[in-house]
Amino acid sequence: MAGAITSALGYLVPVLGARRLSAGDLGALATVLAIAAITSVPGTGLQIAVAVHRARRPGATAGRAGWLTAAVCAGAVALLAPVAGPLLDLPTTVTLLLAVYTGVVVLAGRWLGELQGDERFLRLALGMAILAAGRYAGLIAGLLLGAGLTGSVLVGTALAVLILPALAVLARRPTARPGDSGITARQVFTACSAMLAMLAVSYADLILARDLLPADTSGAYAVGTVLTKGALWAPQVVTVLALPRLAQGSRRALVIAVGLIAGSGAVLILASAVAGGVAFRLAGGPDYVGLGRYAPVFATVGALYALVFVLVNARVAMGARWPSAPLWAATVTLVVAAEWLVPHTFPAIMWCAAGTAALALAATAFVTVRGGSGSAWPPGPAAP
Repeated sequence: MAGAITSALGYLVPVLGARRLSAGDLGALATVLAIAAITSVPGTGLQIAVAVHRARRPGATAGRAGWLTAAVCAGAVALLAPVAGPLLDLPTTVTLLLAVYTGVVVLAGRWLGELQGDERFLRLALGMAILAAGRYAGLIAGLLLGAGLTGSVLVGTALAVLILPALAVLARRPTARPGDSGITARQVFTACSAMLAMLAVSYADLILARDLLPADTSGAYAVGTVLTKGALWAPQVVTVLALPRLAQGSRRALVIAVGLIAGSGAVLILASAVAGGVAFRLAGGPDYVGLGRYAPVFATVGALYALVFVLVNARVAMGARWPSAPLWAATVTLVVAAEWLVPHTFPAIMWCAAGTAALALAATAFVTVRGGSGSAWPPGPAAP
């Protein structure tokens, strides 16, 4: 339910923007949302790293790593200010506000990670809903009030800052031991790089389609990737629930998680095969119904990446040194194949994406079963 709230609010922002802003400001808002989505990925990595650390060492603190990660991400966005104006046509004020907004969203991953690692899942759901409100409710309010681009981003940033104390209180636990070891920068970097690699490999075909196909064909391909993302993210609640047990070395949790996600993928692929035209109609409208025969392939890509995602999380939980390596290799393979080895057509890029997803799954499964270089499975015993 918390995930659904997040998705709904995130969808509502561009829908309102299209009705409340000029075409130029709408493009700027879309750019702001894209930058925020990319720069907030370390927040997910921070959450995963903290959850793994907390599951192994109950009561352990995040230390300074959470603040440092948020500061680095905010600083990176702030450095865009001198170039965002001429390059992206963004006002300097908006870019600086976006830097603060990014830092808040990333820092929130610290407290969500503590809740996830402690397996306090009801509180985690509430925290996710609070974060969703902080990320989007201010922007929605600004748009509804007619505040324009800068005013809406200002209201959104102000509300985002206000949610941090609520998350801190929500995650507070009387039994926490401040003297416990904090998480290291290396742990956060490893988890963040894994999430960034997952984002890169799962979006690479969409970017390649935009570059290699005619505009109308790339638009049709973008509709197909809606099905991919649905199959990828629909079962991710399983990964969220399984991660603390994976950090404690539970092979049973990994087997159950893989089974549930594989079952979910199979259902979605079957549904898309039976009602592919309906799926494309829902994703893009009646103009795309004729592409329904491709729906099972796009759903298969998403289902394969959903399995990759849980295995990558398991690798992070194992303490693997380079859990993202198979994903970066798969991304490079996709780029090379699409650019130079296959025709620049809709079906060719689609099948390249499917092959890449299968390759990424095979490679990630192999290193997961092997335990991977620099990892131990199960990891060391958790602190009492």
